[in-house]
Amino acid sequence: MKNIKMYTSSYCPYCANAEKLLSEKGFEIIEKIPVDEDLRALEKMIKITGKRTVPQIFIGKVYIGGFEELRKFNLSGELDKILA
Repeated sequence: MKNIKMYTSSYCPYCANAEKLLSEKGFEIIEKIPVDEDLRALEKMIKITGKRTVPQIFIGKVYIGGFEELRKFNLSGELDKILA
């Protein structure tokens, strides 16, 4: 199973949608990193991704991006290839 890591925050509907989409595919997020509870985690996320918004999703070593990117990967069929 692929390691799925997601930078998240407590009240983020996009994070919930990303988690739901992955769950419907039969996968769970292995590592959730709450950036609203840890300033260092937020700084690390920004350094790695260049983005300040959540979710920021990694599947294995592949950086997906946020929920919109995850959704696009899903609609194009690329998400299944990445998850395989």
